[in-house]
Amino acid sequence: MKVTDIPEAEAFILHWGEMGTHWGVNRSVSQIHALLYLSDRPLNAEEICETLGLARSNVSTGLKELQGYAIVKRTHVIGDRRDHFTAETDLWDMLMKIAVERKKREIDPTIAVLAELSDKLQGRKDVPAHIRERIGRMHQFLGTLGGWYDDVRRLPKSTLVSLMKMGGKVARFIPSRGTKPTKH
Repeated sequence: MKVTDIPEAEAFILHWGEMGTHWGVNRSVSQIHALLYLSDRPLNAEEICETLGLARSNVSTGLKELQGYAIVKRTHVIGDRRDHFTAETDLWDMLMKIAVERKKREIDPTIAVLAELSDKLQGRKDVPAHIRERIGRMHQFLGTLGGWYDDVRRLPKSTLVSLMKMGGKVARFIPSRGTKPTKH
């Protein structure tokens, strides 16, 4: 039985593809990921093409992109010379791998450009102060966000899961305006 013979699995794959487009990922890439995530065994490119009705070139490109995010890896099956593929199934590891790659591709280059622009604007009297100030604030904000992310990423998974489950309750441990943190 193919994964897509199960209506709920097919609905998941279609929805994951749709959500991917909202996250800036090609629909077919997201569908390939969903199929591999649901599969209980490694799949080769031909099986992916057949199951999803995608062109071989789309599947090859999609698999390369997913491997670039480190959420799909190539594997080999004894007796079969073709490459097969599996998806990361640990959801926390998958999230962290995607976040690492997105930060590297999107946030880090932006921080670098903002740093350069801030440096160029230092002491410039021919540029309105609000322009210098806003670019500088954006640079500082994204730099702080990037640093926070790097710190959090180094925490053990169990700590991260606990923090996530605490949600907003974690704020009670942070002193604010003259209040003292709650001790446990």
